[in-house]
Amino acid sequence: MVHGDDDYAVFVRARSHALLRSAYLLTGDQHLAEDLVQEALARTHRAWARLHETGNAEAYARRIMYHMQVSVWRRRKVAEDLPGELPDRSDHRNENAEAITRRMTVERALRSLSAKQRAVVVLRYFEDHTEAEAADLLGVSISTVKTQTNRALERLRKLVPELGNLRAAEGTGR
Repeated sequence: MVHGDDDYAVFVRARSHALLRSAYLLTGDQHLAEDLVQEALARTHRAWARLHETGNAEAYARRIMYHMQVSVWRRRKVAEDLPGELPDRSDHRNENAEAITRRMTVERALRSLSAKQRAVVVLRYFEDHTEAEAADLLGVSISTVKTQTNRALERLRKLVPELGNLRAAEGTGR
């Protein structure tokens, strides 16, 4: 293995989990998130020599994920209807029933958002990007980010009333 490949392997081990979390929040599906991260890491590897020198490998991988997700929005939609709910695969034995119910409700509400809404929520509130940064990353206008954020928060507050207590100040334009 070449020295650069060693560095790339260290990068993948160190940042894959964080990239997967972001991808899951963007897609709402574990398998799609894994595919998104895999493709982003493959493209990052192809550009590794120049990215490693500048220290921008993670930003590059995230930008690839965001752009690939935008491409998904633009594709023709084919309706997919899966009956029933899948059981929760994660291990949360230490959580009480109320916390589990709240988490499942929030997850279900997030899955109900459109891909655009989910992407702006992830960028704005999970990744803590400004509206301008989110617009740049997604290749859309700032007004699109604002509109999609408002619609997403409105929908989340309707589906999960406890979120209605969150102050509108959280979306102050930062």
